[in-house]
Amino acid sequence: MENTENSVDAKSIKSLETKIIHGSKSMDSGIFLDSRYKMDYPEMGLCIIINNKNFHKSTGMTARSGTDVDAANIRETFMNLKYEVRNKNDLTSEEIMELLYNVSKEDHSKRSSFICVILSHGEEGIIFGTNGPVDLKRLTKFFRGDLCRSLAGKPKLFIIQACRGTELDCGIETDSGFDDDMACQKIPVEADFLYAYSTAPGVVSAYLYSLHWREAEEGRLP
Repeated sequence: MENTENSVDAKSIKSLETKIIHGSKSMDSGIFLDSRYKMDYPEMGLCIIINNKNFHKSTGMTARSGTDVDAANIRETFMNLKYEVRNKNDLTSEEIMELLYNVSKEDHSKRSSFICVILSHGEEGIIFGTNGPVDLKRLTKFFRGDLCRSLAGKPKLFIIQACRGTELDCGIETDSGFDDDMACQKIPVEADFLYAYSTAPGVVSAYLYSLHWREAEEGRLP
């Protein structure tokens, strides 16, 4: 029996004709709906940048020096890529939830993709509003294929610039590739998400840690 709760009928998604990047993979069959995403919609998409710099005293968290320069550089990058960029500064956890919920209810049918960039303090699985934590899964859930159908079958990128713990990690490079493309009839409701973190689970990057002084003074890393 098919699991209708965790899948979206592929027929409800417009045909994927223009091929740019790899697309949805079926949870049940382990095969691709189509080899590429359609990226020739009238608009590239919406990019939300949440930049939390100052935090309530009750949290005990310090201000994030240099984050305004990071946010400005990110804004410029995605504007150059033809995204509609919206910047939001110093949001509480409730305001972050409300913002992304409202964005998920917009009509994205003319947009090729969605991007959300969050710059804040964080721990494993959570990011911080100015007044306290919020579970990252609660934020991304708004954009599931069954809840935000105008983004079903489209790439949804969440870029998180926040620590995920206190351990140090010097990092390592690796290569990756894609599986062979095949066709399927269903895609999981949580398909087409890409999560990009500045650190590995439970750690803070040694590179970022050692260059913190430069970020504080110049607002950037080399």
